[in-house]
Amino acid sequence: MQATEDVTSGIGLLRIDHVGMAVPDLDEAIGFYERVFGMRCTHVEENEEQGVREAMMAVGPDDNGSRIQLLAPLAPGSMIARFLDKSGPGVQQVAYTVKDIDAACAELRARGLRLLYNTPKRGTAGSRVNFVFPTDAGGVLLELVEPAGI
Repeated sequence: MQATEDVTSGIGLLRIDHVGMAVPDLDEAIGFYERVFGMRCTHVEENEEQGVREAMMAVGPDDNGSRIQLLAPLAPGSMIARFLDKSGPGVQQVAYTVKDIDAACAELRARGLRLLYNTPKRGTAGSRVNFVFPTDAGGVLLELVEPAGI
């Protein structure tokens, strides 16, 4: 077990933060997840830099527990719009909370992984984020999230 702890300690993974779902219409998707699954919308914002309108949906009674992030495009050329055009609605990424995104990015680069941004960008609710290229992560877009206030 010690070897696993050494591997994750350099990256500082704390938990799965959320699963991102690409959707064509954010309001419709919020209504669906509330009505069908009983989830609660805890946060909505527009992130013009990333070209998305997004919502965080709480799974279960705890706002700090598991979440689904709904991502809708702000413009036809945004990353989410391109994803929807290519793949349709569905799982777009899996995100992990990290305690120090700068250290996590440096460690992943040292392990030979490519990251989307040279330096982390602003994410949901003032968090800092970066992404591991899917081709370097078994075909899955992985997001690293350092929440605001950590």
